[in-house]
Amino acid sequence: MDQTAPPNRTALRSILGAEHEGWVDPHPTYHRMRAEAPIHYVPELDEYVLLRFEDCERVLRDPSMSSDSSRRNVQVRIGATQATAGRVPSMLFMDPPDHTRLRKLVSKAFTPRTVERLRPHVAELVDQMLDAIDPSGFDLIESLGYPLPVTVICELLGIPTADQHRFGPWSSAVSRMLDADLTEDDIQAGVLAFMEIMSYLDGILEERRAHPRDDLLSALIAAEEEGDRLSEEELRSTVLLLFVAGHETTTNLIGNGITALLRHRDQWERLVADPSLAPGAVEEVLRFDGPVHLTGRTATVTSEVGGVTVEPGQGLLVLIAAANRDPARFPDPDRLDIGRTDTHHLAFSQGMHYCLGAALARLEGQEAFKALATRFPTLDLAEDPVHRDHFVLRGYRAVPLRT
Repeated sequence: MDQTAPPNRTALRSILGAEHEGWVDPHPTYHRMRAEAPIHYVPELDEYVLLRFEDCERVLRDPSMSSDSSRRNVQVRIGATQATAGRVPSMLFMDPPDHTRLRKLVSKAFTPRTVERLRPHVAELVDQMLDAIDPSGFDLIESLGYPLPVTVICELLGIPTADQHRFGPWSSAVSRMLDADLTEDDIQAGVLAFMEIMSYLDGILEERRAHPRDDLLSALIAAEEEGDRLSEEELRSTVLLLFVAGHETTTNLIGNGITALLRHRDQWERLVADPSLAPGAVEEVLRFDGPVHLTGRTATVTSEVGGVTVEPGQGLLVLIAAANRDPARFPDPDRLDIGRTDTHHLAFSQGMHYCLGAALARLEGQEAFKALATRFPTLDLAEDPVHRDHFVLRGYRAVPLRT
């Protein structure tokens, strides 16, 4: 999902600490930080950390705030992300006019009206996957959270779904490169995964050039062949972004969302009693524990954010998770309430980088939530879920359930 350039994790390590507990529930720390100073300056990085909803939304909507991290005064090591992005230009790291041009080429496939036509098929896929589970218990991520969005994005792009078992490790290692403070093993794994997935996609693109079909890959190839609309490098990077982002964040939405609902039993029982509340449940869990924890921008002009003057080249770390629990914006923000009427959260970002796949992610989440609540009203956690070792993309590696 086209959200932003890679942010920096280092500024938060001293805040949350390396301990697992601080990452499992960072919100007490965020509330304390917001009360002490809602904008924190990190001098060694020349970066501001934003925690208030108003400030975060203002920066995300401001077109003068760049998603190109190379425009920062202080360059932060972010693993292999810049290396791969340098070879393969991506919408993720672009500003207008290139970002506008590339996004326009793919946006028609992800409009709410176009996506809504997929609902019957997505519901059918959910039923097929739940039909295949062990009725005594199952892992949510393995059984539904991963295969549902990866199947849908593969079908849209025209990538063989039979190969989907290969994609999980690749996309996980590549998306891990959004984090900073990576080990050498992390970097090597990310670079290798990037090379493997690009080699695989190159083969698919070559085949589709020879035999076009009615799919998004063929449409993008046609645009590339028109010359000035899409270069070869842009074609490859756009396909990679759509593929990886098309399922990584939705997997987290389903895993985080069902976990939150089961840990707040009254809200799960509300959904069981009335599955039509699924759309509201999806919006509330996106606010409560969204799949993208933070994002970054770089100022390109002198600006004022929350009373602080920000100069060109200075970085801004936008803590989406903190903004979505800002008590000035959401009453009783730490309470999960699937009937909450104010659903204007920042989980999908705002402005020009608003998540391209938001409508698709919402639809998949709604159908997954509705089917689980209908078919398994007594569903519960069998064990504590296992967090992924990702910081920017927040989610679980496993969510063991019992029926």
